[in-house]
Amino acid sequence: MLTVGQRFRRPEPRRRVGDFVRGLLAPLPRKNCWTIAEHAGDAGPDGMQDLLTRVKWDDAEVRADVREFVGHHLGDAEAVLVIDETGDLKKGRHTVGVQRQYSGTAGKIENCQVAVHLVYATESGHAMLDTALYLPKSWCDDPERRAEAGVPEQVRFATKPQLASRMIAAAVTAGLPCRWVAGDEAYGNDPRLAAQLRQLRLGHVLAVACSHQVITALGVYRVDALAAGLPATAWQRVSAGRGAKGYRYYDWSFTALPHAADTHGGHHWLLIRRNRRTGELAFYRCWAPEPVPLRSLVAVAGRRWKIEESFQAAKTGLGLDQHQNRRWTSWHRWTTLAILAHAFLAAATTHRSRPDPAGLTALTVNELRHLFNVLIIEPTRRRCDPLLWSVRRRRHQARAMTSHYARQALTEP
Repeated sequence: MLTVGQRFRRPEPRRRVGDFVRGLLAPLPRKNCWTIAEHAGDAGPDGMQDLLTRVKWDDAEVRADVREFVGHHLGDAEAVLVIDETGDLKKGRHTVGVQRQYSGTAGKIENCQVAVHLVYATESGHAMLDTALYLPKSWCDDPERRAEAGVPEQVRFATKPQLASRMIAAAVTAGLPCRWVAGDEAYGNDPRLAAQLRQLRLGHVLAVACSHQVITALGVYRVDALAAGLPATAWQRVSAGRGAKGYRYYDWSFTALPHAADTHGGHHWLLIRRNRRTGELAFYRCWAPEPVPLRSLVAVAGRRWKIEESFQAAKTGLGLDQHQNRRWTSWHRWTTLAILAHAFLAAATTHRSRPDPAGLTALTVNELRHLFNVLIIEPTRRRCDPLLWSVRRRRHQARAMTSHYARQALTEP
């Protein structure tokens, strides 16, 4: 069971965090402290805003609870830790971390806020685990903006691969079962991240640019030059896993890199993917402590797309990008509660102990969120209709005032 109540000292915030998560799970047209408070039956947003700003609780500890919960329900020794970033478009310059920078969501440079996320992906399911807000150098070097946004003194500039490295190390140190790490070019092009993964004995399949250079028995070559010289027999048709339209088949080739300098031992490969229709190529640097077949590397590369599914579910259904929080603490708390809600749904859609009934399609996170709202949240709200409570509260206040004035009249001379 996902229990985070121990992270809140008083009963009021414990109750309120439950109301907050139920609001994130509900099909509200827009999710912010006003709409979530209204959904919970509160008279105003102050309580929800306090939960994100003034109430004392540690969002990192709550994410640690989420990690333990995910490990219990989805834990798999062959699991893949997927790293990627997502951007939220923002106006102005006062929201923490916002500046003109590249956003993968927009596909171009925009005024936005960027965060690195970690997702736990297995054959049976996937769930969001952790997050880290990227704070650009322009923010790190501006004490006034840092103070205004509540950025802690100990926070220093860190690249996105460094943020990913910290989250991965925390997950491994906590004992989360996993074997692989997957990421796109932003992480594959950083040799320090790959070196740390090898130190942790985590295999990795990290995308690299076409200009990336590798050491072979014949010298140093660009990866696109190596691909151009491959014979037809070097390619194999392998599925990268199921997609929305069925199995995703590509042509794949992998080449051992025996001369890659590495103090951690293991086996290095260059993995190349070719689109069977367009011929477009993608390149991956791979490593594992022991030899693995091509299909294993392809499966890890294909599982990287699970983080895109997680982003879509969290943004369209859980309000991950709908926050209106300008400060460091409130941003992390909102995002943590969205991660908690996603992990709950992800675990509920995972049935490793029994197969899905014949002929029935497995539930998705979005479908389960809809069912949870219809069957549990809404019936509970009807029993505790906020409008009914509002009427009762006004009646109680009226009686109290009448009694007060009556007593006052009796005591006057």
